[in-house]
Order: sequence, then C-alpha cells, then structure tokens
Amino acid sequence: MSDISLTASMRSNLLSLQNTQSLMDMTQERLSTGKKVNSAIDNPSSYYTAQSLTNRAGDLESLLDSMGQAVQTIKAANEGIESITSFVEQAKAIANSARDTAVVEEVASNEMAGKGDESTFMAQNTEISVKIGDKTYSYQVEADIDYADTVNTDHLDTLVGYLNNNATGDNIKQALADANLTFAVEGNSIVLKAANTAEDVAKTVVSVSGGGMELNGTINPNARDTYVEQFNSIMTQIDQLASDASYKGVNLLKGEDLKVVFNEDRSSFLEVKGDHADAVSLGLTEATATVWNDNTGLDGAITSIDGAINKLRDMATKFGNNYSIVEW
Repeated sequence: MSDISLTASMRSNLLSLQNTQSLMDMTQERLSTGKKVNSAIDNPSSYYTAQSLTNRAGDLESLLDSMGQAVQTIKAANEGIESITSFVEQAKAIANSARDTAVVEEVASNEMAGKGDESTFMAQNTEISVKIGDKTYSYQVEADIDYADTVNTDHLDTLVGYLNNNATGDNIKQALADANLTFAVEGNSIVLKAANTAEDVAKTVVSVSGGGMELNGTINPNARDTYVEQFNSIMTQIDQLASDASYKGVNLLKGEDLKVVFNEDRSSFLEVKGDHADAVSLGLTEATATVWNDNTGLDGAITSIDGAINKLRDMATKFGNNYSIVEW
C-alpha cells in the first residue's frame, strides 16, 4: 500500500484541529475542576502558589473541624452541669423536708423556766418519773439543785447533767440508753432528743414528770428514713450524669482536659481544664439515718449541699467562658 501524502493546506488544517481539541480539553478540565491552573505545565508559579494556598485552606478547615468538636465537648459538660445542679437542688429540698420532720416531738413545761426567787430549783429526794412505752423508771434527786444565778439555763444544764449521767439502780440513765434518748436544753426548756444511734428504735411515747416538771413527747427515729433513701438515689443519679457528660471520648466533668488549637503551627491554643462533678468531689456524702436523725448532722449535710451548688456555679461560669472563646 502506498503512503498517504498530505498537502500543505491539509496539514495546516489538521494541526489547527489538534490545537482546537487541545484547547477544548483544557477548557473542559478547567470547567470540571474549577481551576484555571491544574498542573505545573500550565503555569508553574501559579500552580505551586495555588497548591500552597489549597494546603493551608485544608489545614484551616481541619482546625475549624477540631474547634467544632471542642465546642460540642464543652457544651456536653455545660449541659451536664445544668442537670447535676438541678439534681443537687432537689437533694437540698429533700434535706430541708427531712429537717422539718421531727424525730422527737416534744412539749416542755413552762414550769421549767424558773421558780421565782426560790434558791432551790429542785429539792433533794424529789422523785422524777420517766415512762417510755410500757416501762416506767424513777429517780430521786440526790441533792438540792440550786439556781447558780439568775440565768435560767445554768440550772437547767445542771438538771440535764443529772438526768443523762446518773448511773445508779433502775434509773433514768438506763431508760435513756434503752430508748436511745437524751435530754438537752433548748432555750429555757428541757427537751427530749434522739441519740445518734436511734434509727433502730420503734416509735415510742415518752413522758417525764416530777418536781414541777411535765414533759411529754414521741420519738420516731424512722421518720426521716424515706428522705434518706431519696437523697441517696439522687447521689447515684449525679454520679451517672457526671460519667455521661463526655463527647468524642473527652469528659470534662471527670477531670479530663481539652486542648483547642487555633492555628497551623499550634502556637495559638486554649487549654480547657476539666473538673470532677461526681457527688464525692462536690463534697456530698451518702445520707445515713444515724446522721440525719440528729439535727446537727443534718444541718451539716445541708451546708455541704450549698457548697456543692456554689462549686457547680463556678464550673458553669468557667466552661461558659471557654465556650464563648472557642465558638467565637
């Protein structure tokens, strides 16, 4: 077969078609990629400049993504604090309700406030009778109990000392021990109180009389048991909330820290320090009938709850400030 020969005009047309196709291919590539320069052949200077800018944009996009994750981590911690605060406030309401529930309901005689100008408050051999449930105990005052001075509580303290500490025979001290009771002075009256170990004592009616004293009361050391159970249930919920406040494996409420980077060389960053928001770390301890049956112990628990609320508010402020910085 003989070779094909092209005339000058045909060769010129063919080259023109090839150039046109090449330009069409370049235009098509630019349209599909959205880039004017797609390779170093097109324009080396522009290509490598564009490549550098593209790489930096990718790095910044990665940092922006990381900051978005950090925002969600801080947000999870903040929402956890809000929920925990709500539960702690419920715990305080329960403790206050328990405080308003009397373990010992007492009526103290006004006669105990004093006997005019008499020097002897209670004479020797005065018989005091204590009835606890179906048992009656008696006690004879061993010596005159005199007014120490014009302050009524002085002689009341003296009498309470006799009542709580006398240890001879079938006496009041034994009765108190049997019923887990104790006498105490409140204002100008002698009142009955539940001893710290009174949680196992059944509801018991108590009366005291003698020497011008008339005291009637009811001890019910189990009256606060329901509140103890409710309080401890909330403590468990608080621990669970603190454990669940994590995002992408970081939990700021379990003491874990979060580092948020703002630029490519990591020279600009924010370190968010975590804190512990479980019940023990907040200063809250499990309630027991022994502690909650004693008003002093219960008051201490309420003070601890107030401290926990203040600590949670401080945490919320700290995380809120960090949230604003990262989100901005």
